Amino acid sequence: MTTKDRKEDKIVRIPPEVTRLLYVRNVPFKVTSEEMYDIFGRYGAIRQVRIGCTKATRGTAIVVYEDIQDAKKAVDNLSGFNVTNRYLIVTYYHHAKMNKKVDLNKGEEDVAKLQEKYGVSTKDK
Repeated sequence: MTTKDRKEDKIVRIPPEVTRLLYVRNVPFKVTSEEMYDIFGRYGAIRQVRIGCTKATRGTAIVVYEDIQDAKKAVDNLSGFNVTNRYLIVTYYHHAKMNKKVDLNKGEEDVAKLQEKYGVSTKDK
């Protein structure tokens, strides 16, 4: 075995932000789960696809791959992919980051309720 062969056998390190879960935005509202499986399945075995169906989650999807390497290939190749004249935005899903966004929205709602309860307004009259 030559030195060159040993270099090729090295394991490629994956950045820490890479996960098997992908968060997809700008998904066309009429796309089906089967179409998502077709698009994302080109890069490896998929465990699950969840398409947002509520007002807050429409246009988004979560794609879960069996293997982390397949998820990385999908992000590398599908970010900006055109689906019925919409360009997909594909990122890694991080539970903590998504919860911060939800917490911020809940906090804003709580402030609005308290302002209403006590008759306080921050709007200029």
